[in-house]
Amino acid sequence: QWQLVESGGGLVQSGGSLRLSCAASGITLDYYHIGWFRQAPGKEREGVSEISSSGTTNYADSVKGRFTISRDNAQNTVFLQMNSLKPEDTADYYCAGTSRIVEVPLFEGEYNIWGQGTQVTVSS
Repeated sequence: QWQLVESGGGLVQSGGSLRLSCAASGITLDYYHIGWFRQAPGKEREGVSEISSSGTTNYADSVKGRFTISRDNAQNTVFLQMNSLKPEDTADYYCAGTSRIVEVPLFEGEYNIWGQGTQVTVSS
């Protein structure tokens, strides 16, 4: 059975950094488009970043220049390096995958495999 497992969340001060990991089992990430989404309390889930199987990346405007998505196919893992964190980055972060071609960028409806999430809290 395939699954995605996120890790790396935690509590960090404003301006700090965290690196989230999305480890896959049961599937080979080489062939998957992987996205990171987040959901803050009382808000809808939003797309943060995504990376295609060929390595093309995409970012939400709110995180451009601060977050970097990357993949290590040997480890079957996708990473989200988050720098210069702000209190408004506080949310539950989820990784998601699809083997299909993503037509609408950063849209959760494009993804059919989801992790359980990891919490990120940025204090001011």
